[in-house]
Amino acid sequence: MAHALANPTSTSAHPRRRHQAPPTAEPGAAVRAAAARVLTQVLEQGRSLTAALAPHGEDASAKTQLPARDLPLLRELCFGVLRSLPRLDALSDCLLQRPLKARDQDLRCLLRIGLYQLDALALPEHAAVAATVGASANLDKPWARGLLNATLRRFVRERAELCASIEQDEAARTLFPPWLLARLQTAWPEHWQQLIAASNERAPMFLRVNRLRIAQDAYREQLHTAGIDASPLADCPDGLQLHAPMPVSQLPGYRDGLVSVQDAGAQHAAALLGAEPGQRVLDACAAPGNKTAHLQELAGNQLKLWALDHDSSRLQSLATNLARLKLHAEIHQADATQPRGDWAEQDYDRILLDAPCSGTGVIRRHPDIKWLRRDQDIAALADTQARLLDALWPLIRPRGEMLYVTCSLLPEENTQQIAAFLARHPDAREARIPVDLGLECQYGRQRLPSAHGSDGFFFARLVKE
Repeated sequence: MAHALANPTSTSAHPRRRHQAPPTAEPGAAVRAAAARVLTQVLEQGRSLTAALAPHGEDASAKTQLPARDLPLLRELCFGVLRSLPRLDALSDCLLQRPLKARDQDLRCLLRIGLYQLDALALPEHAAVAATVGASANLDKPWARGLLNATLRRFVRERAELCASIEQDEAARTLFPPWLLARLQTAWPEHWQQLIAASNERAPMFLRVNRLRIAQDAYREQLHTAGIDASPLADCPDGLQLHAPMPVSQLPGYRDGLVSVQDAGAQHAAALLGAEPGQRVLDACAAPGNKTAHLQELAGNQLKLWALDHDSSRLQSLATNLARLKLHAEIHQADATQPRGDWAEQDYDRILLDAPCSGTGVIRRHPDIKWLRRDQDIAALADTQARLLDALWPLIRPRGEMLYVTCSLLPEENTQQIAAFLARHPDAREARIPVDLGLECQYGRQRLPSAHGSDGFFFARLVKE
């Protein structure tokens, strides 16, 4: 819990909120205030970081008052605070004594932003403190300048002692909520430390070259010509890893459909499904469409492909993605747990079920997952996954296959889910998945996030007898 300073050097713990002219805007204050608003939406209102950042995106239609040069810092501050939240709050607890009021949670987020800059970023201390303090006026709370200034400057003076004092706090050390840390330690007793470390890193940026438009090596040459370094992926024939992440708008040929951004682990899904030209294929939870598009790229755009999602806005992203890549699919808004309509009257050679899940394997790309998910959510997600499996299984032809995929690290959503499904369906059997795609489990294979590699994914192939 964040608190207000007990003795903030000449500033009252409960400053008098008298009318005063706003101070001169500090350079960098606007971007820090914007980050505080975004973080307040995530941590207090439960919005996803993706949704809260959307008005500040690369899209020219985005309604943001920030100049383009400030957008990378905005993202760094938001991602960094969410990545290291328990550490920042533990430091706050050492610095402060009285709770901020409920209406001042934006100031709590601003304090976190200030501490994150001083603790983790190589920014000049004076500039970081001044800009953070100045941002209080952008939040219409200029009375908080003294509070923020005293707190941040005390951290600068006492950094070593303060950081040492929180070393025994497991949440502050691992940067994970206790409930999730306990689940991962139980599930992966030999791997959890490596898994936690990788999940707290900045995510690498992977590309998938559209083989229908350009070869991988030819596109890599285009990147080289543009001054962008990339390495091929040994186990993904269309994959590249950028040496440094960058905005997609700066990728040569992105708008023309030459390339997509997709994690290296996710690129295995379409290949594992093994759909061949002319086959009827269902992508049951398709949006935003990366795996949908990859299926058509591998099959020469010759699949009879249906793509479903229950979210109309995400389906719009899917349609835009396919149009950019010049690929086709029958797109339907539908709940795949309740098959009805034209798509449910087909029988399919292949079904891809990229099931909704906890997202615990992609936390480094979506650090808000750690704070938006709750322990009780896992049982509800597992129930939805089971209903999807049972509803879609009758739509597969004899000798057809389903690929079950999650970006989860939890056995309740993965191995245990498949074990229960096979027990309910005697006409189903598991098919082999290559050893190099992940750790061997009782059923399926688990790919753990790694420091310089892919995110965490689970794959299981199910064949109808």
